[in-house]
Amino acid sequence: MSLSNTEKAVKDIRRKTRRKHSTEEKIRIVLEGLRGESSIAEPCRREGINTNLYYRWSKDFLEAGKNRLAGDTVREANADEVVALKRENKDPKLYNIACYANRSGRGVA
Repeated sequence: MSLSNTEKAVKDIRRKTRRKHSTEEKIRIVLEGLRGESSIAEPCRREGINTNLYYRWSKDFLEAGKNRLAGDTVREANADEVVALKRENKDPKLYNIACYANRSGRGVA
């Protein structure tokens, strides 16, 4: 079963014009649906998405929250760690001192 040239062209156009939603947009839409102020169909219609897509985003959102609360995700660096890493990257001597301290078991002051 092969597609005609017209059908192929239509598929290609749909792929290229498919809207990509940012993470913030997905979260906003899912939270709006979770509030329960209206039916799920209403925000989906307004945003131009299929309800199946909404439910997939909702499931992913809730699973990610569950995993985070269970401690299954890797913790991101805090601000102090980021500042220290940036400092190390600017000065190779600091990097060498940190490596030596870690090998010798002394730690870095």
